[in-house]
Amino acid sequence: MTDPHEGVTLSGMIRTGVARGSIEPVYEPVLVAAADAVAGRSGLYVYGSVATGAAVVPTSDVDLLSVGLSAPDAEQISSDLSTRFSDLCREVSVGPASCEDLDAASDEGYGLRVFLRHYCVHLAGDDPAEGLPEFRADARAARGFNGDIARHVRGWRSALKGDVEVSRLGTRIARKTLLAVAGLVSLRDATWSTDRRACAVRWNELEPGIPVGALLSWLDEPPEDRAAIEPVLEGPVEGIVRAFESEIGLWRDE
Repeated sequence: MTDPHEGVTLSGMIRTGVARGSIEPVYEPVLVAAADAVAGRSGLYVYGSVATGAAVVPTSDVDLLSVGLSAPDAEQISSDLSTRFSDLCREVSVGPASCEDLDAASDEGYGLRVFLRHYCVHLAGDDPAEGLPEFRADARAARGFNGDIARHVRGWRSALKGDVEVSRLGTRIARKTLLAVAGLVSLRDATWSTDRRACAVRWNELEPGIPVGALLSWLDEPPEDRAAIEPVLEGPVEGIVRAFESEIGLWRDE
């Protein structure tokens, strides 16, 4: 969902519409249940359309981030809550992160700090993000968010050779690549946006030689045939990776 408040402040900092008061009351039972599930084990945040007030019942996801929860525990809580609240949302997703991740001097650590500061609402537990400053809408923030794009491409190529659910893979490819596109568009247009759809349209204007129409369509109708994926990986996705590396940079371990 589009966040109409997302952009850049007069001082060049990232601006979003994320706020505790923006969360629709209908989602409170999900958030309370999630907080109870991680009680004493993790800090918990909500982000995405629920945090901006743009979520729609029952088709939106409830996206949560934990700081301190193990990956298996996060996966189990995601599964339990998704089943319990299937009438309110498409899925409840709990992503795990650690305090070490948050404190890291790496691009990844910087991206996590930007994300927590500007895109997440604290719900429960310790808040290691408390006191973080505003962050600039610049290449460093864009790299922190998507400098791992080349790593993801390697994983997608490997997955394509194995027993993978093609539609889910197509959705992952589209969402991640178009988020990288949003970073490129933001820097070129001296703005800040994570709006995949709007930035895909703008990218096609800026770079008609690297069209992302197929990726845009996969957001709504992911491919069912694996033969449709490889040409997109080798064509527009590879072009986006090269542009991102040249203009923004990849994570240092890429």
